[in-house]
Formats: sequence, C-alpha cells, structure tokens
Amino acid sequence: MHQQHRSTADRFVDEAVTALPDDAIVGRESHENAPAIVVRADQVREVLSTLRSDVALDHCSCVTAQAYEDRFETIYHLTSYDDRTRELSVVVPTTKTDPVSESAAPVYRTAEWHEREAYDLVGIEYEDHPDLRRILLPETWQGHPLSMDYDQHQPQIVPLREHANPLQEDHRDGGTETDTMFINIGPHHPSTHGVLHLETTLDGEQVADVEPDIGYIHRCEEQMCQQGTYRHQIMPYPDRWDWGGAGLLNEWAYARVIEDLADIDVPEYAQVLRTMGAELSRILSHLLATAMYALDVSGEFNATFMYGFRDRDVVQDILEDLTGQRMMFNYFRVGGVVWDVPEPREEFFEKVRAVTNDLPRKLEEYHTLLTSNEAFQVRCVGTGELPPEVAKQYGATGPVARGSGIDYDLRRDDSYGYYEHLDWNVVTEDGCDNFARVLVRLREIEESAAIVNQCVDLLADWPREERTCQANVPRTLKPSGECYRAVEGAKGELGIYIRADGTETPARFKIRGPSFSNLSALPAMAEGEYVPDLVATLGSLDTIMGEVDR
Repeated sequence: MHQQHRSTADRFVDEAVTALPDDAIVGRESHENAPAIVVRADQVREVLSTLRSDVALDHCSCVTAQAYEDRFETIYHLTSYDDRTRELSVVVPTTKTDPVSESAAPVYRTAEWHEREAYDLVGIEYEDHPDLRRILLPETWQGHPLSMDYDQHQPQIVPLREHANPLQEDHRDGGTETDTMFINIGPHHPSTHGVLHLETTLDGEQVADVEPDIGYIHRCEEQMCQQGTYRHQIMPYPDRWDWGGAGLLNEWAYARVIEDLADIDVPEYAQVLRTMGAELSRILSHLLATAMYALDVSGEFNATFMYGFRDRDVVQDILEDLTGQRMMFNYFRVGGVVWDVPEPREEFFEKVRAVTNDLPRKLEEYHTLLTSNEAFQVRCVGTGELPPEVAKQYGATGPVARGSGIDYDLRRDDSYGYYEHLDWNVVTEDGCDNFARVLVRLREIEESAAIVNQCVDLLADWPREERTCQANVPRTLKPSGECYRAVEGAKGELGIYIRADGTETPARFKIRGPSFSNLSALPAMAEGEYVPDLVATLGSLDTIMGEVDR
C-alpha cells in the first residue's frame, strides 16, 4: 500500500514538473508525506502560479521556514481542496548572506501572514511582499530568534516613538474634515477571546479597515518541542495549544507525524479509542464556541451560554474518566493511547451513551434559542461573508471553510484513525456568513455524537485478548527525514512539520495552527460592516490565541 502511494505521488510530481519552466527546478527531495521539488528563489511566483492554475494545487496549507548551517529554506506545503491526495512540497533555499526569496503572497493570500512570521522568526526576506514586517514580535526587536546566529542575551530597547499616539498625524486633508476614526479593540477585551488587538479604522460607523495585531502571548511552543525528546517529552505540549477542550485532537496531530517518521503502526483497538476520544474533544470545543458566540452576539449572559457550560461539564466528566485529566488530557502516546477505558467498562459505556443520546434534545434547545431566534438571525445572516474562493485564498479550513460550502475535511480526505470504517457525513453550509458557521458547528456536534456511539459499540464488543492500546515502540526514537502531517482539529487543519536529523529531538518543529490562517481572513470579511458586526464576525471564526501565537 505504501509503495502504491509512492508510485502515485511520483506520477503526480512528474505531472507538476512537466508544467513548470525548465530552469525553475534545481532538484528533488523525498518527504514522508509528499514529494518535494527544490526551486530557485527568483522563480517562486511563476512556479506557484503554475501549480495553482495548471495542477490544481489551490490550497497553501502551511509555510515552513528554517535555518541550516549554510542556508535558509522556505517550504510551501501545497495541496488541493478537491483532492487531498494531490500534495507537493515546494522547497526554496536561499544563501545565508543574502536570504531573499520571491513572495508567494500574490499567488496565495494566506502566505502573507506565514511569510511575515518566517521573516520575523528566521530572517528570510520576501521580495514584493505587500507588507513585510514583523507579526509576532515588536517592530523594534533585534535579530531573528530561530536563526542559528541569534544572540538571545542581546538587549532589546524600545524607543519612545513606539509609544506615539497612532493619531498624531491628522486624518484631515487640506483642512477638510472626514469621518474617519481609528479605534482599538483589545488586546484585553472580552469580545477578542484572548489577547488579540484589532486596529480598526472606521469611516463613519462602518469598518473601512481592520488589522489583527497578534503576538501578545509568545508561547515558544515550537522551540520547546525542539528541545523535547520524541518518545515522551513532546506529547504533553499539544493540549496547551487549545484550552477550549480540543486537546486530544491536537495530540493526534503530533502522534500522526512522528508515527509516520518512525514507521510505527498503531493497533486497531487504539485507533478506535483515539477516534472516540477525539470526537468527544470536538464536541467539547464546539459547545464552548456556541456558548461564547451567543455571548458575543447578545452582549450579556444568557441561557445559551449557561446551557453550553452545563453540557460541556458532562462531556468533560467523561473525558476526565477516560484520561485522568479535566483539561490537559495527555492521553495519546506514540503508538497508541496510555490506557484502556476505565472499569467497569459497561458503566463507562452507558455513561457515554447517555450523553450522546441526549444531545439531539439539547441541540434542539440551541436551535430554538439561537438559529430560530429572529434577533440572532438579524445579527448573523448576511454578515461576515466569506465567499469560497476568498476562503481558499486565505487557507481557511474547518467549520470556517465548510460554512462557505467548501467540502473539505481531513478525516475523510486524508483519512486516519478509524474514520473510514464508520458511518458519518461531512457537514457543509452554503451561506458563507456568520450564521452558516454556527449551523456547521451545531450539525458537527450531531455527527461527532454518531461517531462516538459507533466507537462505543465497537469497543464494547472487542475481544478481550485483542485490546491492545499501544504498539511496541522503542524507548528511544531517533528518526530521520521530513514530514508534514495534519488532522481535522476543532478549528480546522492542524498540521505539524518535523525535520528529524537522527537525534532524539527535532531539528525543526513547525506548528500550522488553523486559527492563524482563519484569522488572517478577518479584514476581507469585516470591510464595510459595523462594529457590532465585526465582533460577531470575529467570534464566528472561533479562534484560539494559543495556536495563533505559537
């Protein structure tokens, strides 16, 4: 099967190479997830434009930048929204002395933020980038923290001009007054769901421009993972990228990439346990998103908010029974899960069924309170519009993309775990607005409950002698190679790229947070709206700043 995948990938890369200019490609590489081509730094736009238009690679899922002893390197991880099996990595090396590469932002809008992060942390400059400046660190920061010659002990001085009034230059032209006004929303504000700063320009009462200002948390998650060993020390971190309950989904992203690199086969029984736990985790996240969104739109505590937390508590009780933790689960292990369901098994399964069987009745309450509520409809229908082609340009995934009618779900399109053996549907809505995204999450809770029920039935009937929770994994893992793998997280495509160099720790560990790309689409969604609409639109993205400020 693995060999067949390789031959298909080879044929695909041959097709891609044929479409490209002869002098653009300088080499080929083999990554675990996809073939890779190495292209010249001054031909990036032409190569990516051709791949997007002629080879149908319309999804730039991730951009990884990294430093070597002798060069810098950017990797564009490309795939297709319509066919996830079409996957290609475009590697762009630059010299250490002149780290300049063409920008991919004119081809994929999502690369605009990704390249700013690469410039900020690694130091690669992207020619003709529309707005090349730091994105996570202050503009005055000295040096690039992920470059190999970075001096972490150098002083960081912020000059007085950085504290200047942003309105010191008058917004009047030639003495003619305008209605343009600059307003700060956040970073410490309930409606921003964390330390997110929206630099908003209003024209009268409408949003003329909004710029998300991120980087307030400084998680350093990638660097911490690069210092941890593969076998045990990295797995606890993914839970902390999303404190909304989606931790098991995040753990699976790391498990998937390291198991590919180390060639580890997960036992079938453990795959069912993973699938059940992951969907309970998705329900937990979507209930929080629904509860908090009701708060965003109404502006006050309401029944939906309280119901959401009531129902989350019941799901959290189950996950606590399964994992031993209420929030930072740390249940997955390389090669499987840490342990089986708690004893007595029948009692645990009945508890799970009681929750999932009661969800349809509870979801009816949410629909009565929210989707059938005329005031909620007025606030959400027709606001925060994100057409499918714009969503694809920004690399939107998860409920944000599916709310724009994009039929893309990694559980089906790049199947892993036990999903391909179960009966479930990918949920899409064609409204392309705030209302559609609410509908998608509520309907996905139903689908997740159906998946959980099927997993419970399978686990209950599984022969005792075949209940293997972990593969036989070596105590020390020292893989080699490069791999980008992703899972369908609660917010969308959660991907991890690892470059393994034969040691116990990764040489490069890159996290592709779905909220990062989804949030970058906010200016396109909010232009022309009113401030309350902006708050509703931001809330509909269900961003979590822990995986934006990785």
